[in-house]
Amino acid sequence: MRPDILKRFLTNTDETGRFIMKSRITGITYFVEPIYNGKTPTWGDVDPATKKLTGNYGSKYTGAVTKKESLITEENGFQNIGFFKGSPFGAIDVRDKEHQRRLGIIE
Repeated sequence: MRPDILKRFLTNTDETGRFIMKSRITGITYFVEPIYNGKTPTWGDVDPATKKLTGNYGSKYTGAVTKKESLITEENGFQNIGFFKGSPFGAIDVRDKEHQRRLGIIE
């Protein structure tokens, strides 16, 4: 992977939700990028006088990116790209166990 992509991947992780996880068993590095459909949650400050929401912060701090904003592409040097629903940790565990079997670490 290109160094500029790695730097971009790790920039503003609070906003993008991107993170990297490395298996202590296989040594494989997993890049995780939460994807959302572009609809941002509504959250902000409640005005005590009007009881209405002011300041919509949901568009900035989504904790995910759209498919269009995704950096995990073959063009950026990523391999074995997969999409899944649910916990990224569960999906990483399944993939890592497959690699462990392939390497003969577990049966």
